[in-house]
Amino acid sequence: MSTVVRFSPELGRWLQGMLDAGQMPQALVATMRGKGMNERAAQAIVAAHVDARQRGAPMPADAIELPDAAAARPAMRLAPGTRIQAIDREIVVHARGEDPVHASLGNVMDAEECRALIEMARPRLAPSTLVDPMSGRDVVSDRRASWGMFFRLAENELVARLDRRLSALMNLPLENGEGLQLLHYPEGAGSEPHHDYLVPGNAANRESIARSGQRVSTLVTYLNDVPEGGQTVFPQLGLAMSPIRGNACYFEYGDDEGRVDARSLHASAPVTRGEKWVVTKWMRARRFVSAGEVKRPLPAR
Repeated sequence: MSTVVRFSPELGRWLQGMLDAGQMPQALVATMRGKGMNERAAQAIVAAHVDARQRGAPMPADAIELPDAAAARPAMRLAPGTRIQAIDREIVVHARGEDPVHASLGNVMDAEECRALIEMARPRLAPSTLVDPMSGRDVVSDRRASWGMFFRLAENELVARLDRRLSALMNLPLENGEGLQLLHYPEGAGSEPHHDYLVPGNAANRESIARSGQRVSTLVTYLNDVPEGGQTVFPQLGLAMSPIRGNACYFEYGDDEGRVDARSLHASAPVTRGEKWVVTKWMRARRFVSAGEVKRPLPAR
């Protein structure tokens, strides 16, 4: 079930102008709350405009659908408690929240594992890409001055061990995980607010969702201490998680029905001193099947 929330076209035009001017979504929510709007409705209206802007889709005209609160909150995947046993390591839960599910975790990787990942990735780094929401193609963007690469699932002993540990921590089958992505942010680099779930606005994303289901959760593990900047920022939640070696930022945003939570909007704050290395694990609703695994039909004879 859902409720239709209506708003004035003037509000929609104001939101679009503020977002185009670089205003943070949470600041817009606060302004709307100050005018007397219900917080959940304000969050949803802003999230719908942010999502449409990101996809290059038409902005909502004067109404959005607000899902039933109970239906919009799937069961938490992250195990309860202050410590979580993840096969070969006990993970410390420094902080957590339930709506949406997010957590700050410690002891996810040790110093030697962090160092080894960086050294294995260094010669394979290439300029990071963004997914063009209209074409679904990866394009190099000057909005994200980072470098990155992907490890294949279980491509060596260390990566296989980490794949198993992170899958246990994220409480989903090993086969649901995409290969680890490593990113390097030099001083001054960061990323704009974005969602990790796939927007079905192009054929490539629709095909990926059909093969593997939607992305449902993310784990970002920090591989070095960043002296200043580089926080993982959630503008709609008012959260900023500091990049400390071996710690991780975890968040959930999808359920088994393919519904996603736009409040998972996040960004990497610019690194103001030093550099930042992270490795990301994305989980799917079903077994991850890459485009390269799909068997293509033989040509007709």
